[in-house]
Amino acid sequence: MFRLIKIIFNAFLLVLAIIGFNAIGGQKYVEAVKVSVGNFIQKHALEEAKKIGNFSNLNEEFQIDNSVNLVGYKAILAEHKASGQKMIIVDSGKKPLLTQEDIKSSEIDRKLKDLAEKFKYQAITVQDIKVTDRGSLNVYGKTVPYAKFEAHVTKLPFSDISGIVASVTTTDGSEKLALSLSEKKRYSQLIANEFYKDVKEAEK
Repeated sequence: MFRLIKIIFNAFLLVLAIIGFNAIGGQKYVEAVKVSVGNFIQKHALEEAKKIGNFSNLNEEFQIDNSVNLVGYKAILAEHKASGQKMIIVDSGKKPLLTQEDIKSSEIDRKLKDLAEKFKYQAITVQDIKVTDRGSLNVYGKTVPYAKFEAHVTKLPFSDISGIVASVTTTDGSEKLALSLSEKKRYSQLIANEFYKDVKEAEK
């Protein structure tokens, strides 16, 4: 009985503490901390992004969200604010993950599956990849071929995606993989084109 009273009393104190915290502006403090943390992450992402490319000319409808490490490769993640479509650039150093010849070849389906296998232990698993179209993309001031694909993914709010993948070698000899991804029904090549045309080589 005493144990039950103690639990109820502690719960009562917790409720009072929460009420008191909110009464002195605690909720505003929490929101301020969230904004501050978000700004710090974005500032860090922008600094890291400068190592991969020059993004200073991006249209304001795009935002650099994060810089990440994918199985040893540097990468940046950007987003089209209105649609949520993602743009990803992976810097693989001197060793290409895919070459332009790979993307133009008849073996691209298999090569994309091999690439997905390489990253399968990341947060998202990509399966059932199928190339549906090809075209060209302007990125880092170069016109390069891309392959458009559809795939099934896990651990996302939606399960079917559409996107493109392109490969480019920058003047410093490093290899970049450029992707744009979205929910299958919402993918827009115009958005991808708009983002990548303004991506330039990193300033020395």
